[in-house]
Amino acid sequence: MTHAKQQTILTGDRITGPLHFGHYIGSLRARVQLQHEAQQFLLLADTQALTDNVGRHQKVTENVIEVALDYLAVGIDPDKSTIFIQSQVAELAELTQYLLNLVTVARLERNPTIKEKIRLRGFERDIPAGFLIYPVS
Repeated sequence: MTHAKQQTILTGDRITGPLHFGHYIGSLRARVQLQHEAQQFLLLADTQALTDNVGRHQKVTENVIEVALDYLAVGIDPDKSTIFIQSQVAELAELTQYLLNLVTVARLERNPTIKEKIRLRGFERDIPAGFLIYPVS
């Protein structure tokens, strides 16, 4: 008898504010279903959220709680899915440090999502380094 190997899924959200209906349609509904089919890890990306909330760490802390509650409200079962906070896993920061040695600033600046956010925020050449790092993490 052969057993199918269970998939492992890592996904999550940047904790920039409470989740909304678009999150439900776009990803949360699928996560609720996938928790029954795969080993699922849901990242509350608070470290990444700091790139949009410099000097407002309390807002990020509050958003972690809000998003965790949103996960539970839509049916994420903590007995079936592991919900964890990015800043509480030191190995993620360590791995990011190593991965940063494999990518150039020019490549990060060409990332379409980063390019658009740089334009929207009017950073021009005053881009916070942490802002460029979050895609690597």
